[in-house]
Amino acid sequence: MIRVLLVDDQPLIRSGFRALLDVEDDIEVVAEAANGSDGVALARQHLPDIALLDIQMPVVDGIEATRRIAADPALAGVHVVILTNYGLDEYVFNALRAGAAGFLVKDIEPEDFLHAIRVAARGDALLAPSITRKLIDRYVTQPPHASPGAALSALTNREREAVALVAQGLSNDEIAARMTISPTTAKTHVNRAMTKLHARDRAQLVVLAYQSGLMTL
Repeated sequence: MIRVLLVDDQPLIRSGFRALLDVEDDIEVVAEAANGSDGVALARQHLPDIALLDIQMPVVDGIEATRRIAADPALAGVHVVILTNYGLDEYVFNALRAGAAGFLVKDIEPEDFLHAIRVAARGDALLAPSITRKLIDRYVTQPPHASPGAALSALTNREREAVALVAQGLSNDEIAARMTISPTTAKTHVNRAMTKLHARDRAQLVVLAYQSGLMTL
């Protein structure tokens, strides 16, 4: 059972997402909150697999709530997915830096939303395609703090192949099918690459893949 925490200051938005999630046999909404402060408290109480956080909320916004969740060792198993109306702006970048595992726009199709929840719960976080492209465009045009090219040389050929597929937006299951390996082996390749490249999450792995020249726009 995938346990989900909903945090959004708009009751109608929360109700809409809950209605989608409640009919799924493998997903359970364990709690709701209308601000980030209550959301963090409920995350500590319920230890959900997924915390769906709106960015702009009263008391504590989604960025600060994400930062608090990411900094708490007791919440290491909580994957933060940001809900945004805006597609891409400084809020999204700040949330990524704070430790968000993924981003979804609120006008996402219901089937894509449910798929994203299941994928994120496996630790195989997704970014909305529109955000992924803009994220890559934004970060690749900025000089990297340190060249990742040398670090890539530490990867095995299979790890480099897995990183390239992550950069194309593929999930672990899709990577496994493409590489003709098991999903467990695919996840191992990705995790080892993240460790060697010091990438906190798959979003950073995507950025590194483009900054290093492993992938091109």
